[in-house]
Amino acid sequence: MFKQILLSKIHRATVTACDPNYNGSICIDKDLLDASGMCEFERVEIFNLNNAERFSTYVIVGRAGSGEISINGAAALINKPGDRIIIINYGLLHTEEIASHKPVIVLVDAHNKPVKIKK
Repeated sequence: MFKQILLSKIHRATVTACDPNYNGSICIDKDLLDASGMCEFERVEIFNLNNAERFSTYVIVGRAGSGEISINGAAALINKPGDRIIIINYGLLHTEEIASHKPVIVLVDAHNKPVKIKK
């Protein structure tokens, strides 16, 4: 049997921009993607800590070291720069893999720089 399990989380990132005229997605600094193991075009879930909104979208890669967290498309209307968010991804693991699995948790500072990575 397979179960959907948390793979990684970027915790308390700060939204840097919102663009409702873009086709949709979340643009994330490449350094954060590398730290978390998330990849371009992967589905992610976003939880906004300021307004309790939740939505899913896909990842596009932002410039490394930029601290960029840009929410695009319709979701830009329910978020704003300065909002704190949690970005998570899930994967399917076989029940035999679950006991040894540890999700990657990336804790960031106010500028979206990784300060601690838990594995």
